[in-house]
This record gives sequence, structure tokens and C-alpha cells, in this order.
Amino acid sequence: MRKFVGPIMCSAAALAMYGCGGSGGSDAPGKITAAVIGDVPYGATATDTSQTTALPAFMKALDGDADVSLVMHVGDIHSGSQYCTQAYDLTVATDWKALKNPLVYTPGDNEWTDCHKAKQGGGTYNATTGQIDYKLDASGKLLSYAGGDPLANLDLVRSIFFAKPGKTLGGAMDVHSQGLEYDTNFPTDSSYVENVWFQKGGVLFVTVNMPGGSNNDTDPWYGAPTMSPAQAQEVANRSAANKRWLDTAFNRAVSDNAVAVVIQLQADMWDADGKATSHIAQYKQFIDLIAARAKAFGKPVLLLNGDSHVYRSDNPLVQGAACLVEPSSGAAAVACSDDAYANQPNGYNVPNFHRIVVHGSTAPLEWLKLSIDPNYDSKVAPTATSFGPFSWTRMQPAL
Repeated sequence: MRKFVGPIMCSAAALAMYGCGGSGGSDAPGKITAAVIGDVPYGATATDTSQTTALPAFMKALDGDADVSLVMHVGDIHSGSQYCTQAYDLTVATDWKALKNPLVYTPGDNEWTDCHKAKQGGGTYNATTGQIDYKLDASGKLLSYAGGDPLANLDLVRSIFFAKPGKTLGGAMDVHSQGLEYDTNFPTDSSYVENVWFQKGGVLFVTVNMPGGSNNDTDPWYGAPTMSPAQAQEVANRSAANKRWLDTAFNRAVSDNAVAVVIQLQADMWDADGKATSHIAQYKQFIDLIAARAKAFGKPVLLLNGDSHVYRSDNPLVQGAACLVEPSSGAAAVACSDDAYANQPNGYNVPNFHRIVVHGSTAPLEWLKLSIDPNYDSKVAPTATSFGPFSWTRMQPAL
């Protein structure tokens, strides 16, 4: 099992906010309700603005539920057919800032690592010239920010959505950011302002930047024959930072005797999406870590992810576990015809783990009403819509 070692960097900003030993977003154990969304707003084409136009009303519906005190977005703020632009990111951020409740967001692949793709306005590797043929508009300007360069687009996302590390969007809530608190033995971890943890209702929440659909960002950018040195370094730095941050969160959950742990990330690490399972092999390192830490923790651990767009409730860390999935957009969930464990069959057996994939991308727009009761009866068996202190309802507001 990995142990968190080394001194923690606590900047002056972090010390002023909550002190390095503070809990960030912490309150006394008590029932709370979160609204969980992901893969929204989406457009079917580069010019489809229907969901972006509906976003303010959708966010207002979340804010309008008197039970909700927290909003969580598991990544992908536009589709893989839309361009990556500063103007678009600012539009979404403006809508989020209007929320009265705090919004905790972890980036998805479409807003940074997949921006290089031609259909997202990036470009295509030219085997003859060895250069990138960038996508341009009618006036000869780049369609996507920085020609779709993933690193530039991640920096853009950070500058807009994480401009104040340690603070959420919407109703500002203090959170612990890896950008402010990191192991000084690994200084590149200071870049990951988007990785946060906080405590609420006796539960520890942690986010990590893990893009889906690209085998942990190992699909070569622009369709080049191999990863560039910059891409390889990105994958190595972020993967290591994510694992250290997960360890940090679990260590804190243990030391604080947390009731449960909630992990928020974008990638569906079990969804091969019609490809060979080798295309999700780079997620195994994270699944291994989560499985080991969850099993040692011994209390409920809930993973929330998006990426595959279809509501799903299962435990992919137990072979043959019960599973429900929506058979068509917005429809009531039915028994799954597949076992996600089979795509990552690595001998796991962690019954105190559960995973929910939130509905996204397609109409009707939907959010997950996730209630957490730290005073739950641990003897009560899980149901189709409950697990440990967690219970949930799919919500489809009229917009």
C-alpha cells in the first residue's frame, strides 16, 4: 500500500485560508445532499448551442432544490465535436459562478486533452511533412485555442475555473488544493490546482484530473505515430500526482475517522467504448490503488464518474456484482447485460466500494440527487439506489 511521505508545502495563501492542518469545506457530521452532473452542456455539432443555451435554467434547477448544498461536475463541458475556445469556457464559467451553492469541478478530456483532435478544431499530423496541419476558419485563424494544444488548453481551464486555488466556483467554499499543499519532494505536483479534497457531513471528498476516452491521455496527440516528449511528460507527471493525491485523501480519511470517501473523476476506467480492452489498460494503476486503499479503509467508498454518458450503478471491484444501467436516454434503469469487472479483471474483491456513472450528453438533461446520511445503519443492505450512507435519485427538471 502506498504511504504519503515527505513534507507538505503550505503556501501563505493556504495558511491564511484554513491553515495547513485545516479541513477545508468541513462541517459537523450531518445529512447533506449534492447535485452531481457531468458531460454537460453538450452539442451534437460545432455550432449546436442548444444545451449551452439551456445551461442557466438547468443550473437554476439545481440551485432551486432546497435540499442541495453542493454541486459536483465530473468533467466534459462540451462534446467531442465542439471546438476548444476561451469564449466557450468563459461562458460556462459565468453560468457556474452564478450558483448560490459551491460547485466542485474536475476537468474532462473534451476541454483539454482531446482539443488536439481535428473534429474539435485542433489538427492532424502530416506524415509527409512531419508537422501538424491545423484546422483554420475562413479567415485563416485557428479554430481552437492554441491550435488545440492540450497543455495550453489545460492551462486555460485552470486560469478560468481554478483562478483562486482552494476556492470553489459558485458559492465559495474552502477546499484543499494540491496546488497549495503538495509533497515538496515532487514540486511538479504544485501544478494540479484542480485536484482537491474537502470534508462535508463527516465524509471526505477527493477529486483527481483523470481524462477519459484516451487511455489516460496516452493516445498520441494530433494522430502522430508516437507520443511527443511533452505528452509523455504530461502523462507521467499527472499520473504520479493523482496517485499521491488519492493517498493523501485516504490518509486523511483514516486519521479523521471519516464516515466514507467519495472520489470524483471523469474517466470511466472500465469502459472500452468498442475498442480492445488494451485501450483502458493505463487506468489499471489507479484502480489498483483505489481498490487497495478502499479495502484497507473498510468503510464505504463511492466513485462518481462520467465519460460514458449513460447512468450506471455497479461495483466493478467485485466480479458479478449487481448492476443497473439506463437502456436509452432518460429511461428507467434495467439490469446490465455486461459486467464491468470483466474489462479490468485483476482479482479485486472490494465489497465496500460502489460506482455511479452519471447521465450526460443527451436530452433530457439530468442530474443525480445524492443524499448522504452519516448516521446510517451499517447493517442495512445496499439497494438499487442506496449504498452505505449514500442514496440517490435521478432528476430530470423541466427546462
